[in-house]
Amino acid sequence: MNAPLPSNQIDFMAAARALLPEGASYDSCVGCGLCASGCPAAGIHGIDPRRFINMAMLGMNEALSKTPWVWACTQCKRCAYVCPMGIDVSQLVGVARSIWPKDDKPKGIVRSCEAQMLDESTSAMGVRSEDFVEIVEETAEELRQSDPRFADIKVPIDKVGAKFIVNQNSREPAVEPEEMGPMWKIFDYVGADWTYASKGWAA
Repeated sequence: MNAPLPSNQIDFMAAARALLPEGASYDSCVGCGLCASGCPAAGIHGIDPRRFINMAMLGMNEALSKTPWVWACTQCKRCAYVCPMGIDVSQLVGVARSIWPKDDKPKGIVRSCEAQMLDESTSAMGVRSEDFVEIVEETAEELRQSDPRFADIKVPIDKVGAKFIVNQNSREPAVEPEEMGPMWKIFDYVGADWTYASKGWAA
């Protein structure tokens, strides 16, 4: 019988198996490396998604619980998109992050997460919902006046029945609101049925 793991450690092998999609198996992994080839964090600290999973299946719990690579992962889920079995390594990365003491986590990420919880906007930059609405309206009006081709452009907020909702990067409305305009132009050009939300708008 195996000795119990310390309270600050995780059985990564068990956690990895629990995250498998139905019908998938790590034994069936062909080692194609697609997860690593598309990963923006591959190679940082000598780890990539494939190696992370291999370490989990080898029971390397202590190494996985301490590697700073988990904070290099962008949670983009490219690994899951390209994996023939749909294995989402980012979920296992999230498990690994959860056991890090707050004081050891990257300070910028901690501050962003705390800022997101301060307001219903969920903005990591601390932009309140009412400020976001005002910034969008002002920026849209500036766009209409500066570019005659988009004099009638609509930038909807809380539009009922829209086909899709757009989450906005927090940084742009805070410090570069003009950078939102090109995306709006594309939506307008293709006739997209979209909207922002005044609450929970931040990506």
